[in-house]
Amino acid sequence: MWHEILYRVLSIINYVVLMAIAIPLLLQVMYVLLFFLPKKTWKKSEKKGRIAFLIAANNEESVIFDTVKDLIDNQQYPRELYDVYVVADNCTDRTAELAEKAGAKVLIHNDPDPEHHRAAYPLRYGLDYLMSLGDKYDFVLRLDADNHVNPQFASVMNDAYQAGVDFARPYEGARNASQSFFTKACAMFYVFDSRFGSRVRERLGLAAHVNGSGAMMSMRMLRATGGYDCTSISEDAEYFINRLFDGYKGHFVEDAVVYEDMPSSLRDTYNRNKRIGSGSVSLLKPKFMKMFGKFFTTGNFSYLEVCLTYAFVFITAIVATWIPLFYIYNFLYLGFAAYGGMELSLFTQTYYYEVLWNTVIIMASVLVGLFVLFGYLQALFLVMTDYKKLGSNSRRELLSAVFLFPFFLILYSVTIFIGTMSKPAWGKAKRNAGGASSQQ
Repeated sequence: MWHEILYRVLSIINYVVLMAIAIPLLLQVMYVLLFFLPKKTWKKSEKKGRIAFLIAANNEESVIFDTVKDLIDNQQYPRELYDVYVVADNCTDRTAELAEKAGAKVLIHNDPDPEHHRAAYPLRYGLDYLMSLGDKYDFVLRLDADNHVNPQFASVMNDAYQAGVDFARPYEGARNASQSFFTKACAMFYVFDSRFGSRVRERLGLAAHVNGSGAMMSMRMLRATGGYDCTSISEDAEYFINRLFDGYKGHFVEDAVVYEDMPSSLRDTYNRNKRIGSGSVSLLKPKFMKMFGKFFTTGNFSYLEVCLTYAFVFITAIVATWIPLFYIYNFLYLGFAAYGGMELSLFTQTYYYEVLWNTVIIMASVLVGLFVLFGYLQALFLVMTDYKKLGSNSRRELLSAVFLFPFFLILYSVTIFIGTMSKPAWGKAKRNAGGASSQQ
């Protein structure tokens, strides 16, 4: 019968779709299974480089003073060897005043073009200025306006730089993980990439995915590559991919920890993930096939690993559309075929009965396995080992998020998918952790 042929065709397509999902998923499974690999440490260097901390800030008067003051007062690094720069980008509040009061060198950046109201442009402005100073600095450490870092941050980044590293990322922790369910879940999601993904990449010799917060960029690399050559909404990912094309491998400096402000509500989580999905698609469309081709022409597995990792942005579209639609159809069709609801010619009713219950058993096993491995076990491991980097004072504060974490991953997939269907847009993030500065 025609409906049996249709079912077979759709089932074959579904097998292909599942294989497309399984390949990048296996990469993530590998990261989890290799949790036992020791972290990479960098030999302590007696030689100290000159460092410029660079912060782009748009109307950040509520957090900028505390961020700058923390850098000025708490870094275990010779004070005369580092400066803090704040690019006050189109500010209409006291960001510049408070940053300068806290000890920063302030650069004023005013650009009336609304298309330029995103982080890339003030960052480029600040980096161009730093490069114009000649050899005054050896490397730059980029931070967001609400970021805090551990006291050893500059020192361990310097150790990596003195060992020959031009481009590196820190461990991304959280400042406010215990604030709400959403901060807990978001923190664990981002910490996953540090504790599992980034550590395994570093130990296996793959390129670390260098994101914005806490990124280290050497001045020699910036000069050799023409400065900050990115303007997209996902400029940090764009810069990482561009440098990979140039032959600069990102590294992971795990003992350097940047504490970020995590979204504390469903709306904030939705807005962040929507922006990530939208920006990633606009960035990857022109670069995905080039990276894939580079893997075959160079044999550098880092290109394939980046493709497989970022493929999750596209996979969310499949998970949110094809998977639910096909399996609703699949179980309805098998149910009618197995229990005598339609005329059959290609296969018997018994055959469809067996297929129905085999499918139920296999799907239930896979879903339980994914929930246990990527949800409960992963989240529990992170809470037990890295709770302080999650911005919590105790493990007990985060245990509630362990049980709900798998459901957050579903929410993450749906919101990223919505972002992939949206026009790229940048919005000012709501600040949760810093509160109003005491100097206002």
